[in-house]
Amino acid sequence: MGKPPNLYSFRSVAELAPSLRTYVLNQQKAAFEHHNTFRVAVSGGSLPKTLAQALLAPSDGSPGDSVDFTKWQIFFADERCVPLDHEDSNYKLLREELLDKIPEKMGKPNVWPIDEEYLDDVQEMADQYEKNIVSVFAARDSVKLPLFDLLLLGCGLDGHTCSLFPDHPLLRETDAWVLSISDSPKPPPKRITLSLPVVIAGTKIAFVTTGGGKKDVMKKIFESDEGRGLPCGLINEGGGDKVSWFTDDSAVEGVSFPRRGSLM
Repeated sequence: MGKPPNLYSFRSVAELAPSLRTYVLNQQKAAFEHHNTFRVAVSGGSLPKTLAQALLAPSDGSPGDSVDFTKWQIFFADERCVPLDHEDSNYKLLREELLDKIPEKMGKPNVWPIDEEYLDDVQEMADQYEKNIVSVFAARDSVKLPLFDLLLLGCGLDGHTCSLFPDHPLLRETDAWVLSISDSPKPPPKRITLSLPVVIAGTKIAFVTTGGGKKDVMKKIFESDEGRGLPCGLINEGGGDKVSWFTDDSAVEGVSFPRRGSLM
């Protein structure tokens, strides 16, 4: 058995954000030292707003407490097959919550949205998005999986993450990097998503999950065999201590799992 995931719990999102910042900047530093770029995948939901709260806060001036977006490569852990200005677009959400608010002195990241040309062909959209990942990581035939430096994910009320849903056939995919889904249980039905093996292969994986509405699914994920079979639970099992959860106290009320209040 490997080590279990890390669970960091805070009284509020305002208290969570500084620790999330420290965590992300630690991964940024490690990535820069390794290959001088920071390859990140992000989800939608409430994550972009919390991420902006963490990353756009003023630096405390200490070594390492600065974001250098010029070396970031930002991909989407999943995306809805809608125009980039559509209210369901994860790109639109990230742009409005974070990208458009980045001060000039922090630089601009390289962001990889979907290609709107393929909105009517979800499989072709997935194939094209995979080609984008190949262009940044390595040739498809030279590595089995791309190794993201950090994946920033959310957790749905049903335990889904990215667009990987409970009991869906996509969870059994072992080879593809990017998958298409045309029957999403949540609208819109057509989406693309990173595959489960790609997520689990990431150097670090962070879930950001807040709100009392999440406590039932969190209890299930961390305490039951059924929960360990949910997509978030599968990532916990496969990623072990590469996985960190950042929650507020209301999201883990009644959850029996060792939790930590800081990264130290």
